Amino acid sequence: MEEGTLKSPSYCTGTEDDQARQWDTREGCEVRQILDRVADKWSLLVIALLDRRTLRFTELRREIDGISQRMLTVTLRQLERDGLVRRTVHPVVPPRVDYQLTPMGTTLHDTIQALVTWTEDHQDKIAAARADYDQREAKTGAYEVQAVIQRQ
Repeated sequence: MEEGTLKSPSYCTGTEDDQARQWDTREGCEVRQILDRVADKWSLLVIALLDRRTLRFTELRREIDGISQRMLTVTLRQLERDGLVRRTVHPVVPPRVDYQLTPMGTTLHDTIQALVTWTEDHQDKIAAARADYDQREAKTGAYEVQAVIQRQ
């Protein structure tokens, strides 16, 4: 089990405001644990690929650039535990295991797709903001180096 993940659900307490509890960032909060799980880069990629069709482990590994066998195994187990992915073992030789999204996993994919669409719509603005920031930081860094040199 991943460090920091509790086996039993723990609901956040200490606030009467349901809206505040929903966004509670304490480590033991169930909402934070779920968001940590479904929002990591490997889970997002697995969910996106499984939305297209049922895939075997080797197909997923081949499609996800940079993922190790161990990380894919851990990710699939966590998604299955959370009820987002269904694992089907076929009694054939050699064994065949298929993975597919559950109905709940499909609804999560719809939400993720909205985030991807937002990213695509704003990628040019984000790239420009990054360039502006980097340029400001480069100037600030140059001024800081110059100030250190002058102090010496």
